Amino acid sequence: MKVTPDKLASASSVFGVYFTYTRRHLSLLVLALVGSIVVQVGSLIAPLYLRQLFNLLATGNHSAAIVHMLLVVLGFIALWWVIEWAAGRVQQISTTFLESRVMFELFSHAFQYLIAHSYDFFISHFAGSLTHKVNRFGRAYETLLDSITTVFLPTLFFVSGAVFILFLRNHVIGIALGLWAIGFIALQLYVARIRRPIREARSQADTKVTGTLADAISNQVTILLFAGGRHEHNLFTNTVETWRQATLRSWLADIWTWTAVGIFILGIEIGLIYWAIISWQQGLLTIGDFVLIQTYLLTTFDRLTSIDRELRRFYDAYTDASEMTTILETPHAVPDVPGAEMLKVREGSVVFDHVSFYFHEDQPILSDFNLSVRAGEKIALVGPSGAGKTTITKLLLRLYDINTGAIFIDGQNIASVTQNSLRSTIAFVPQEPILFHRSLMENIRYGRLEASDEEIIAAAKKARCHDFIMALPQQYETLVGERGIKLSGGERQRVAIARAILKNAPILLLDEATSSLDSESEMLIQAALEVLMMGKTVMVIAHRLSTIMKMDRIVVLQHGTIVAQGDHKTLLTQDGLYQKLWSIQAGGFLLDEEDAISEKASLPENDEKGDELAEHLEKL
Repeated sequence: MKVTPDKLASASSVFGVYFTYTRRHLSLLVLALVGSIVVQVGSLIAPLYLRQLFNLLATGNHSAAIVHMLLVVLGFIALWWVIEWAAGRVQQISTTFLESRVMFELFSHAFQYLIAHSYDFFISHFAGSLTHKVNRFGRAYETLLDSITTVFLPTLFFVSGAVFILFLRNHVIGIALGLWAIGFIALQLYVARIRRPIREARSQADTKVTGTLADAISNQVTILLFAGGRHEHNLFTNTVETWRQATLRSWLADIWTWTAVGIFILGIEIGLIYWAIISWQQGLLTIGDFVLIQTYLLTTFDRLTSIDRELRRFYDAYTDASEMTTILETPHAVPDVPGAEMLKVREGSVVFDHVSFYFHEDQPILSDFNLSVRAGEKIALVGPSGAGKTTITKLLLRLYDINTGAIFIDGQNIASVTQNSLRSTIAFVPQEPILFHRSLMENIRYGRLEASDEEIIAAAKKARCHDFIMALPQQYETLVGERGIKLSGGERQRVAIARAILKNAPILLLDEATSSLDSESEMLIQAALEVLMMGKTVMVIAHRLSTIMKMDRIVVLQHGTIVAQGDHKTLLTQDGLYQKLWSIQAGGFLLDEEDAISEKASLPENDEKGDELAEHLEKL
């Protein structure tokens, strides 16, 4: 599987998605912003009272009137500190509610859109990387909103207020601080833009590490059986080394940035204090003004340096959000058409009308393919690997859209109906069934989510899996492990068949549904499948030809076209691909007793093949 890195979405796309969900909770956003602004107002006003307090102390007057004035000023300082504290709590609580609600909606939206992507999309991406992107998409919102509401906007408001107030006290100091702040922010934005590709490379390397780790863990058995531990370790460490180098470049960039920031702060601090001393000497500033200037400077430095730290978190979060936003901007490859109607199945006939399908034009999989399946007819698709058997079922399920032609169910073009209604009318049992890491009850119920426990147990009995389930310690509440790994192949197959029985859809697709069963289980399942197939339109992909001898019609495929069709006996009389495939399998004695009897009866007396089958029957 080749996975190419996704192009990151633009800032307008990322913030467009986030704003769409934020504006649904506008009152909480307004409360958060108002609380943040009031905090900054308190941070600006309290130092003014501190200035007055120190000016009173500088008089050296210890009279009762001065002490009373000092206490009054202290009271105002305390009042603004309380207001600032209360506003901070309002801002914090409203932000908490806002972020939790929006993050919930973002997770929900991301999952809903992601899971609706095409089959091809998922086989082209690492499951671990997609999981990582969904998780980071929701959590990035928290970082971005905190950055904006608690750092960027408050800093802009406070610094602007501080510059204005200092300008009123001393024009030179106010202008100098204002120009310095503008230059500092411009430097930060410039450096952040330079560092952005570095941080994006680190984020992508981080995603690659997650994907590689998830791929190895999900294939641990293969690694074990092929002694590939050293190879996978080398592959993983190479991936981590790429991440280490990207991280190192990012951290070194941060170090150089902090070096520049330190020089910038040192210069303005010394310069403004020097000018304040000159102004004090000229009687233009008081001792209280020194307190005011230093308080504003220290707070300004703290806020502006926090912008540098926050910009790193901000761009990391933005990059995280961009990866998922790219997926949200990727159109679904197999969408429902506008105004798609529900599929209404009356009988269950299926028609492939001049269907062509390919991934690359010069390598067609199906070319002008035509196939009609009558309602209630049971057909088998046989042929060598690559003949197009599985592709036909995937196209009928609309996992891919065809390039030309049309597919009809009861005269309705499946491209014009909703995909959910299409797939709800088809029960599919794959050759390699995959189960959820949930209980057996939940896995079987997936066939019909509203089914009762009694109906689930009845379906399990028909699929001959009730007995082995009841032998388990937790019976139907037993967790089956990731992808059903705790069950044997035959047990997983029977659970999948039980799910199809419970679904009871009018169209049934079987991809060699008994291939993973032992002889005893297969005998039990064949009887269950005969009951399941009654009254349904059935398409069976057959690799073991002995399992489809009783089909109404056998369709033989080669290179994406039909080369022969008919019942078992008719096809055996023709010197073609089916007879060749049958000879290979029957000659290898891959028939059970019932199939061998049927095959022997179809051959003339004294036939050499008949003698071989007679000998095979004696062994059985």
